[in-house]
Amino acid sequence: MVLCYDRVVVYILAHACCLTKSIPYSLSPSHLSLFEQEAATMKSAFFVSSLLVGAQAFNPTLPLNNAFVQRQAARAEPIRAVRTRGDVDMKYRVVVVGGGPSGSCAAEELAKDKNIETVLLERKMDNAKPCGGAIPLCMVSEFDLPAEIIDRKVRKMKMISPTNREVDIGQTLKPNEYIGMTRREVLDGFLRQRAVNTGATAINGLVTKVELPTTEGGRYKIHYSNFEKGTGAAGVPETIEADVIIGADGANSRVAKAIDAGEYNYAIAFQERIKISEEKMNFYEELAEMYVGDDVSPDFYAWVFPKYDHVGVGTGTVINRPAIKMYQKAIRDRAGDKIANGKIIKVEAHPIPEHPRPRRVVGRVALIGDAAGYVTKCSGEGIYFAAKSGRMAAQSIRELMAGGTRLPTEKEIKDTYIKDYDRLYGPTYTVLDILQRVFYSSNAAREAFVELCESEYVQKVTFDSYLYKRVQGNNPVEDIKLLFKTIGALMRGNALAPRDKPVYNPVESLKRL
Repeated sequence: MVLCYDRVVVYILAHACCLTKSIPYSLSPSHLSLFEQEAATMKSAFFVSSLLVGAQAFNPTLPLNNAFVQRQAARAEPIRAVRTRGDVDMKYRVVVVGGGPSGSCAAEELAKDKNIETVLLERKMDNAKPCGGAIPLCMVSEFDLPAEIIDRKVRKMKMISPTNREVDIGQTLKPNEYIGMTRREVLDGFLRQRAVNTGATAINGLVTKVELPTTEGGRYKIHYSNFEKGTGAAGVPETIEADVIIGADGANSRVAKAIDAGEYNYAIAFQERIKISEEKMNFYEELAEMYVGDDVSPDFYAWVFPKYDHVGVGTGTVINRPAIKMYQKAIRDRAGDKIANGKIIKVEAHPIPEHPRPRRVVGRVALIGDAAGYVTKCSGEGIYFAAKSGRMAAQSIRELMAGGTRLPTEKEIKDTYIKDYDRLYGPTYTVLDILQRVFYSSNAAREAFVELCESEYVQKVTFDSYLYKRVQGNNPVEDIKLLFKTIGALMRGNALAPRDKPVYNPVESLKRL
């Protein structure tokens, strides 16, 4: 006998089964399936057990064994969106892809909520990203960094113009103020371990593909090579599912590509770590150098930054990336005797984003750090903004998940993380973008820039803005004086500085990632 009935009848029949354990007719397998689905939806242990007893009354040959119960659980899988949060196996999972400052700080923040499963995927646990390694003073206190993370405390900066005019800056710094110099493998390793100690699970793996959900509320599938299980350079292919993804996998982000976050132009940063004599290292005890000129970079600056027992010597460019090695040779030549006879112990190169991506949040995927494009122009700084964006994104997502009881929406993440970040740091990006366009555009402008750095007002505004990440300069009188000084410096720079050499790679240099 075939019956047709709606959901109300199903509940009535189910309860009747529980009470009588019998019914004067049998049900087809499709009817049993409908009962099972209703039982899963109600999420009541008593109702489920009673329903199974009733189902056996309909069909005495149906065994009440573990295999049957497992089949019911498998059939209930499509309704994961309403699963019970009390079971530790049913926690929502957030996967952070990338274990640099942004990913590590995000994972640490998420792991503070034990109702959320936090996984950190990092391809290279001892990664040493090519980076100047400078961090502002506010990061040391804000992220509670220990003293051993800081290799050097820079209190003096030497600016060197295209004509080799040198200007020493730093006299406005207070005794307790400095720029911290770090090695990325040390800093990143510390932040990553702290995330693990807080409760995140770290996996040494390279993400190869990200599959988007096919249903509303469905999970993302992340394919990766697990290097912990592989031999040599090869890893074991594995897959992990995620309810939320935070993409912290750098400028070449596979997460960004998966969500079609859009492209950006990028610089190539090139750095050599050079071991010099102890006597020469003493010269750089508290000193860092910045060189400007189209010989070392047509649109950026070159640097000599002191580290623990060596100096980082590097440069970067957007508009002429193919010539990066030529610019690197030029900075070695400009530094001259100060690094003479040094031994190159490491060569590094890496793409650096030039502006934020068009889309930083898509669905339940949020981008942070270099993956989002959070590197400032003019200074080229990215470490602090990476760590800060990771923490802010994770805090927003953690709060939106309300103790692991719900999933955040795209709009909610944008209305919290993105709006908060842009409100805090949007002015900083805008000001530094303008400064780069004005002062890195020609040798004449670079010459003027170095001259202006002699101004105590410029030094104070510059250092305060960098050290504390707040746009400074609210003295109208000094700002007007600075305007006239800038005009004069530009005129002198135009007369003194060497003419810029033409750039021969405009097409390749404008290619995007």
